[in-house]
Amino acid sequence: MTDRKYSAIVFDLGQVLLPFDYKSFIEKVNRHKPGIGEQFAEFYKQNYYIHRDFEKGLISEEVFITQMLGCLDNVIDGETFCRYWSDIFSFNEEVIALLPLLKKKYKLYLISNTNSIHKKYGFGNYEFLKLFDKLILSHEVKFIKPEKEIYREVEKASGFPPVEHIFVDDILEYVDAAKSLGWDGIQFVGYYDLAMNFKAREIL
Repeated sequence: MTDRKYSAIVFDLGQVLLPFDYKSFIEKVNRHKPGIGEQFAEFYKQNYYIHRDFEKGLISEEVFITQMLGCLDNVIDGETFCRYWSDIFSFNEEVIALLPLLKKKYKLYLISNTNSIHKKYGFGNYEFLKLFDKLILSHEVKFIKPEKEIYREVEKASGFPPVEHIFVDDILEYVDAAKSLGWDGIQFVGYYDLAMNFKAREIL
């Protein structure tokens, strides 16, 4: 039993609803030039601030793509890069199947550290996203998790007090950030653990 009232269920996107893996990207660019994928991956890791700036909408698609193509020795064009770089997602069907059930009783929101290319070429047209009352995407609101402002964007949209929100994310730091604002939170480690956590809170 729980005395806590929940009104808004808030999900992360990547690795919760949509598992992703950049191995396919590396394999595809390696077909154009052997080893260039690993070279790119190393550059990306060493210069992760570029990725974060793009997720915050601080640099344009054009600038980002130009930088990335330079890392790839320009062996592909911008359109091909966007397609390869976004063809990384799969569906967590079990978790997605929970959304219509939750929708009957709760408002649904999504928070994602993401970017305009992944939205346009990747997940943007996925049908299950229509179940959410609002998508809070980092590049659109100019904040990223774990910055408190991105969670406040959900509260503005929902109109509910912090204590009535619960957040599901695979990264503990982001869950803890939500909890520090008064939300409840669950670190996602798999479908069955999530279902048990929901049942323990009488959400399901």
